[in-house]
Amino acid sequence: MKVVTMNRIDALLSKLCPNGVQLTSIENICDISRGKVISKDYIRDNPGDYPVYSSQTENNGELGRIDTYAFEGEYLTWTTDGANAGSIFYRNEKFNITNVCGLLKTHDNVIARFLFYVLSIEAPKYVQKGMGNPKLMSNMMAKVKVPVPPLEVQSEIVKVLDNFTELTAELTAELTARKQQYLYYLNCFFENSNAETVPLASLGTLTRGKRFVHADATDDGVPCIHYGELYTYYGVYANEVRSHIREDLRSKMRYATSGDVIIVGAGENKEDIGVGVAWYGDEDVAVHDACYTLSHKQNPKYISYFLRSNMYHQQIVKYVYEGKICSISAENVGKALIPIPPIEEQDRIVSILDRFDKLCTDLSYGLPAEIEARRKQYEYYRDKLLSFKEQ
Repeated sequence: MKVVTMNRIDALLSKLCPNGVQLTSIENICDISRGKVISKDYIRDNPGDYPVYSSQTENNGELGRIDTYAFEGEYLTWTTDGANAGSIFYRNEKFNITNVCGLLKTHDNVIARFLFYVLSIEAPKYVQKGMGNPKLMSNMMAKVKVPVPPLEVQSEIVKVLDNFTELTAELTAELTARKQQYLYYLNCFFENSNAETVPLASLGTLTRGKRFVHADATDDGVPCIHYGELYTYYGVYANEVRSHIREDLRSKMRYATSGDVIIVGAGENKEDIGVGVAWYGDEDVAVHDACYTLSHKQNPKYISYFLRSNMYHQQIVKYVYEGKICSISAENVGKALIPIPPIEEQDRIVSILDRFDKLCTDLSYGLPAEIEARRKQYEYYRDKLLSFKEQ
């Protein structure tokens, strides 16, 4: 079926654009605009049916729902700032977007779904990356170059890629249900615990990291963990780092050792603040100054799972300073009360949650593995279908 479809698309290309497909800038085929500030307080005070989309990728980017809408119809949106900068979304409804989102309205010679698939490949290439705050602002999006074949070709390509998307949707829905079950049990372990609760700070020492910046990054050198990576890269635990900084900074840094838990103290919104990763690496790792290292004598994963619980976040959210970047002090992180059962019970809880975590995140196992295989198949055909001879 796919071979027949691709042969048809090849035939259309040979017939309609034998000399190749022209590349053009987004500013020539779309109207470009941006969202406005919509606070969580505003969403809370004006509940309704119309979604507000923001920078996160979870739940299709939905932040909440209000009683009015700014846009209606078929659009593309993208994330302009933060860890998810360059993420592309297709919208066809009544909706709103916040100020960390851009908006594209395609002209008549471009099918929005086609452009969605193209920009899913091309937009990330234009993101201004770094350890700080990645960006793909409107002026950069305007310059993104994309192929624009005839509408008939665009339509056929969309049919093929939409089919792959639909085939994956059922698996993704099942995985989402499994993740919800995992979070339910995670929260139950802490909320229903009969163990004594103690302040997190009483478990040991909370030490703030030392500042390093994007210009300090190297391919090798001192292993480090940047605060943004705790949101985008690391899970419950880690034994290898993603990043390194210059060797001459080694003596100036503060480090986490194996068994420590690294807790993030800054982020884009107050709900994300305070997540952590248990460090199990053989080598000490330099910690960014927007993070705190907890040295302790408990099961590191037990603490890391706690840092993902409702019980923990409901306690610390009142201490978060809200600005362009939200933050919390080590002192206030340390005030959170955590139930501390005997180590044997911590180990039992961790073993159960580890199994759930594997079922939900391990790309070599079960549903995540099957979804990953479908994703690779989709990306293969997407890249093949969207690779045109340039005019």
